[in-house]
Formats: sequence, structure tokens, C-alpha cells
Amino acid sequence: MTEIEQPSDSFRLVYVPGVTPTKWLRVWGERLPDVPLELVQETPVAGHGLLLSGGADAGLVRLPVDRTVLSAIPLYTETTVVVFPKDHWLAAAEEVSVADLAEEVVFHPQDDVLDWPDGALPGRPAFERPATTADAIELVAANVGVLAVPQSLARLHHRRDLTYRTLADVPQSQVVLAWPEAATTDLVEEFIGIVRGRTANSSRGRAATEPAKKQPAARKAPAKAQQKPQQKSQQKPRTGQRGATSRQAPAKRGRKR
Repeated sequence: MTEIEQPSDSFRLVYVPGVTPTKWLRVWGERLPDVPLELVQETPVAGHGLLLSGGADAGLVRLPVDRTVLSAIPLYTETTVVVFPKDHWLAAAEEVSVADLAEEVVFHPQDDVLDWPDGALPGRPAFERPATTADAIELVAANVGVLAVPQSLARLHHRRDLTYRTLADVPQSQVVLAWPEAATTDLVEEFIGIVRGRTANSSRGRAATEPAKKQPAARKAPAKAQQKPQQKSQQKPRTGQRGATSRQAPAKRGRKR
């Protein structure tokens, strides 16, 4: 593992729209409260560039990434959905197929994160490509066409007048944890352990090398617990011995005739 110095002893994490790093940030704060984590949101292209330039220690980004420079661990694959107005005829379907979109205008924004093979984009092409997914959503709301995106982006751009359905048999977006291979520091290893669900003791990063704190109070507790049963046993009266709490019921006498 090749380490690089981090003058500020901080960790910079870039993430792309649709990815939610909240649960991992919470674990980071519990394990490394003295190491600030700076969170930076960027577009997919800008996030990839930030990793290549060394502007971020790691990133939660979408494939593809430059594997000649970056290491990447797959995290999850997203379901692809098609977004359309609520009163659209597609709303009656539980799942939409590519054939269902044959007569629909399907927008292909310039920041599209789905890797469509040549000629595989469903439906009819729009007159021009919207600059961003947000722009395409506005056109969908105007009932000009529909849009295929990962489900997280459909939720991110949620509108009351729009809905979506799963789109079957189309490319899906895969989210990965990526970092510069030549800059695999202890802090990077720590974050890898967090996203993989490792405990603090099994982590390979900095938290695993910190000495455990002594807990003298916890050691004395078992000794006290063992004394209590012995004291109770000494106070228990012997079998057959009369005590204040053991009274024999008087024998019943018959009536005299």
C-alpha cells in the first residue's frame, strides 16, 4: 500500500447526484471524530475528474471510471425507470418494456449516466439533447416526452405531476467507491472498511491501530455479581428448622361427642 501525506489530516469525499452517503458519514463520525470529512457533490464527469486530479481522496461515483488510474469497489446496481406525467397512459402499467416506448419521444440528456449501446436508446429521439437531466425533467413535465434514468435520479427530481415505472431489459447504472490507486492511505482504507460493513476491530485503517481504553469498572462487576448468591445462601434456614417465616399449620381436631 502506498501512502501519501495529508497535511490537514482530513478526508475529502466526492459523490454524484442520486447517491446518499449519509449512513457511512455517521459511522465515520463515530470511529474518527477527530478527522473532518469534507463532502463534495459534483456531476458524474466533474466527480471523475476530481478523483483523477487528486482533488478528492475517494468518491461515490458511477461507472465507467478509468481503471488504469483508479481502484473501484462495486457497491450496488440501480434499477432503471422511465419518468412520465401522472396522466400518461403508461401509468396504467406495472412495468414498462422497450416496445412500449416505440412511439414515445425519449430524451437523452448530455449528462446521461446510462451506458446505451449504439442504436439501443428506446423510442423516438428528441429534436435536440437537453443539457442536463434536470432540463429533461422539465420537458417531461411539459408532456413533450419521457425520460429513462436510474431510480435514485427519478426520486431526486421528484415532482407531484410526474411518476415513474420500472423499465425492463435496458442498461443499469452501477455505483462504486473509487479512489486513486497510488493514494491508498490509511484513511481511504478506513472508509473502505466502513462501506463494506467491517467493524472497528476488523478495520485495516487508522481506527484499528488505536489502543483500546481500559475499563476497570467493567472488570469488577462480575466479582460483585458472584458474591450476592453466596450471601443469600447463608441466610437461608435449614430444612426442618423453624423460622420467623415458616409456621406449621395446627392439626385439625375432631369434635367431641
